[in-house]
Amino acid sequence: MSGNETYQHITVLLHEGVDALNIRENGVYVDGTFGRGGHSRLILSRLGEAGRLIVFDKDPQAIAVAQELAAQDKRVSVVHGGFATFQTALDDLGIGKIDGALFDLGISSPQIDDGERGFSFRFDAPLDMRMDPTRGMSAAEWIAAADEQELHEVIKNYGEERFSRQIARAIVAQRQEAPIDTTRKLAQLVAQNVRTRERGQDPATRTFQAVRIFINRELEEVEAVLPQVVARLNEGGRLAVIAFHSLEDRIVKQFVKKHSQHAPLPRWAVVKEADLPQPPLKAVGKAIKPGAAETSANPRARSAVLRVAERSSGAFAAE
Repeated sequence: MSGNETYQHITVLLHEGVDALNIRENGVYVDGTFGRGGHSRLILSRLGEAGRLIVFDKDPQAIAVAQELAAQDKRVSVVHGGFATFQTALDDLGIGKIDGALFDLGISSPQIDDGERGFSFRFDAPLDMRMDPTRGMSAAEWIAAADEQELHEVIKNYGEERFSRQIARAIVAQRQEAPIDTTRKLAQLVAQNVRTRERGQDPATRTFQAVRIFINRELEEVEAVLPQVVARLNEGGRLAVIAFHSLEDRIVKQFVKKHSQHAPLPRWAVVKEADLPQPPLKAVGKAIKPGAAETSANPRARSAVLRVAERSSGAFAAE
């Protein structure tokens, strides 16, 4: 799409996400998924002149918007890349500790609504699905090269699709006749091999989700960044993550739980648990979901879950 981008992006859990950071006026914060800058602009409105905001995004269109913001506000630094490179990027910027990081995971509305990007089966377009179309393998290239077992495992594990084996088998058979290189070709093939349809959901939904997550290494990036963030947080600093499906949310939930409690002590241990250092994290409140007004105005917000954790004074060993 050209620079005259018209796709609307409504930031999900805008105030809840930023409130969760408990902004310190002159603190250093990270927006790990800039998108179109909704969360970033609200963070900046609460920062003082000495505050700093580092924003990450893979998408060149999002980066163009972020760079415009950085040109207007010297407090902003822009990183074009996945947030799995979190620590390296901060090192390159000369940043040590931070006071908070917010991640709004998954795909953005402009990415879905721009048919040319190949994320949606609602448009017939080249089957790309890369958040950064300048790097890596496209969905079409992967589908052309992957063997049947890999196709099955990706669609099953990342899409939680019951008919993954049938879909994988059909892909292998179909590509011998002609390449599966457009969204319509893949959506039609999936529809022919999903025997039952979930109410209100296109039969291709789960397969498209699976391929997108795999191509962009979305779950691996979440798993990689969480320990990096905790290692950089100042005492009392906050980690806030908005997830949109169960696979992401499970990773965040389990990470916070694991690092908010002591490892079980063996029975023979002399030391008491009360005498051990504090765990590195503590969960802040319960999971937050959008209210009725937000989901009515923006149906894409319905599956969002925000989890928040705070850095304690306990020692942290990255794994």
